[in-house]
Amino acid sequence: MYTDPIADMLNRIRNAQAVEKKSVDIPFSMIKMGIAKTMEKEGLLEKITLKNKEKKRLINIALRYENNEPVINELTRISSPGQRIYRKSKEIRKVKGGRGVSILSTSKGVMEGGEAKKKGLGGEVLCEIW
Repeated sequence: MYTDPIADMLNRIRNAQAVEKKSVDIPFSMIKMGIAKTMEKEGLLEKITLKNKEKKRLINIALRYENNEPVINELTRISSPGQRIYRKSKEIRKVKGGRGVSILSTSKGVMEGGEAKKKGLGGEVLCEIW
């Protein structure tokens, strides 16, 4: 069993893009679904679908490419099970000068850093993507 399911999700996406796969399956959890929905909303993923396969629920992520290049250049896990990183709304910063996004787990659910800042919410910084 992998001890950090979010890092596992990010690695699966990174590896699938490295071999130019169209989609990747990830074991289902609510937090991973929230991250995937946020990435889709930000235009980083093509489409997300939920699949049931032999008593297992999977998130099928269709990866997005532009000019045969992946839209996502880098996925970085910020908070980890051993070291949680929390930020107040005033401490949320832009990623790569506004070209990237940070994904936070807040009291109102998983959302992009800019959206959390506008709503005055802080939370755990899960990952940064650019």
